[in-house]
Amino acid sequence: MNDRTEQAYRQRMLRVLLYIEEHLDQALELERLARVAHFSPYHFHRVFTGFVGEPVKQYIRRLRLERAALQLKQRSPAITRIALDAGFESHEAFSRAFKKHFGMTPSDLRQSAGEDRAVVLHTEPIFTFAKGDYAMEVRIENTPAMRIAFVRHVGPYDQIGPVFERLCGWAGPLGLLGPDTQFMGIYHDDPDTTAAEKLRSDAAVSVNDGVEGSGEVQVGEIAAGDYAIATHVGPYSELKNAYRWLYGQWLASSGREPADAPCFERYLNNPETTPPEELVTEIYVPLKG
Repeated sequence: MNDRTEQAYRQRMLRVLLYIEEHLDQALELERLARVAHFSPYHFHRVFTGFVGEPVKQYIRRLRLERAALQLKQRSPAITRIALDAGFESHEAFSRAFKKHFGMTPSDLRQSAGEDRAVVLHTEPIFTFAKGDYAMEVRIENTPAMRIAFVRHVGPYDQIGPVFERLCGWAGPLGLLGPDTQFMGIYHDDPDTTAAEKLRSDAAVSVNDGVEGSGEVQVGEIAAGDYAIATHVGPYSELKNAYRWLYGQWLASSGREPADAPCFERYLNNPETTPPEELVTEIYVPLKG
């Protein structure tokens, strides 16, 4: 446990929260907020979610809706103006989001503004991830560079399976699949901040020097360096909890900073023959030296 590092992480997150509050009327791009927190855009969104308890886009949207609710109770300005200020392109889109969040339409709230009718704001406390909710084995290793063959997938992460099948269909006839072959997924985006149809990931296998790609198969390298390696046991669908714990708790108390590179996962058993609760996945987070 490194209390000084954890406090520094919290201060950086608080700086971002205050910045968001002061700039709610402006476009708040991920890269801009990452600079405020002095984190790489690769990792900022995961650190934010781990500490605050919700993705950054969801947090910003909630604050704008809650501000809109207060404006509606004050009967000024017009609902269309409030909708635009909250970042919605139309009155209709704003009304749908508002009703989903508060259980009533903006018009309902405005009409009841003079009544003794409470609006429940779904505000979560800052830094909500309680310690002890989750735990994994984590080790830090300096790993050598690894040559890989990979196929790019653009779309939902849980649809990468057929991409691995195509990669193996290419590698198998070439004799590249053996007992020492490592299977990995490299994930370039966070599903909490990037639309599912635009998520970028690579299905990858380790290969020796001299192997060349062809067609959709490319050859590249995973860089050498220090990595935090967390072992997750269970269904792939629960990996999001592992990432939240890793970034929200472990990283802040480790005394280390994430490097400006994507995470990747190494799959230690076959999902086609292994029960979901027995799947073993190693999450690799690159660290600054």
